[in-house]
Amino acid sequence: MTLLLIIVAIAVLALILVGVTVGLVGRRTKPAKAPVPPRSPSAPPTTVEPSPTAEPEAAAPSAHTIERPEATASRLVRLRQRLAGSNNALGRGLLALLSRERLDEDTWEGIEDVLLTSDIGVAPTQELVERLRTRLRVEGSADARTVLREELIALVDPTLDRRLQVSGTDGNPGVVLVVGVNGAGKTTTVGKVARILVAEDRRVVLGAADTFRAAAADQLATWGERVGVEVVRGPEGGDPASVAFDAVKEGADTAVDTVIVDTAGRLQNKQGLMDELGKVKRVIEKQAPVTEVLLVLDATTGQNGLIQARVFREAVDVTGIVLTKLDGSAKGGIVVQVQRELGVPVKLVGLGEGPDDLAPFSPEAFVDALLS
Repeated sequence: MTLLLIIVAIAVLALILVGVTVGLVGRRTKPAKAPVPPRSPSAPPTTVEPSPTAEPEAAAPSAHTIERPEATASRLVRLRQRLAGSNNALGRGLLALLSRERLDEDTWEGIEDVLLTSDIGVAPTQELVERLRTRLRVEGSADARTVLREELIALVDPTLDRRLQVSGTDGNPGVVLVVGVNGAGKTTTVGKVARILVAEDRRVVLGAADTFRAAAADQLATWGERVGVEVVRGPEGGDPASVAFDAVKEGADTAVDTVIVDTAGRLQNKQGLMDELGKVKRVIEKQAPVTEVLLVLDATTGQNGLIQARVFREAVDVTGIVLTKLDGSAKGGIVVQVQRELGVPVKLVGLGEGPDDLAPFSPEAFVDALLS
């Protein structure tokens, strides 16, 4: 009996042990979580951090920085130096001849030759030689350089009014019409004149009325962007008078000080060009008077420049001359001859490719540069 009880107890205990073992195995055989793949050493951490609050981006700098043009006073000093270094063959030649111990006829003929080859012209040359002869004969021991300086300044005529007429009346803006043949630097001059006026704190509008030359309006727009000046333009090949009219209207509506209008310069179609310029001027003056007509001439063209001047004088009432490229192969005498030819003063001279290489013309500074 005792043996039977022992056997039963052992059986019960075995059943209990089997039950416990099955429970443990069941727990262990639950599906395991997929293993996390190993991380590459170069991979960024997978931890997701909260995104910071987006900050407003700083405004991008303007593609076109507004420039501050050079003041007139410093232009005169710098341009005088440049002229002295490039265009004083006239002064040197005259001083060498006048400094001779004896001023005979051969010497005076040499002086005439120097003057004529410098594009001064026949009549001004004869006038200057006669005055030099008289003064040096009468004053005897007078300094030749001093006499020459005084007579050259008188020949260039310091009494002419060289101020730019850029102010209007009766509430109208001043209107500057710029004319000249293609290649003389007309559109560039418009941009440079705008810089001079901006340097004087004037408000300016530009009119791109040269609608027939490819990229003329784009060129003018670039000049305007550099100094913050508005440019009024029309379609390529459009009516120049219409563009000029719109530019002056815009200037009047926005109360600017000056409107500068660029024009076409296709001299090969001379009669058509002259008729067109006349029309542009008439259309402008339906709104406001034209206060200045600037004729741009390439100083290196010599006699050709004078022919151009005569053509434009017939079409519009030229009031001032801009001589460009006077620092190149130009001969200084062109200043005298073109003033005599047109009866109007040289008001501005260009002496380089820089944006501020345009300055008011000063007879005294010009002569001093020639004689330096």
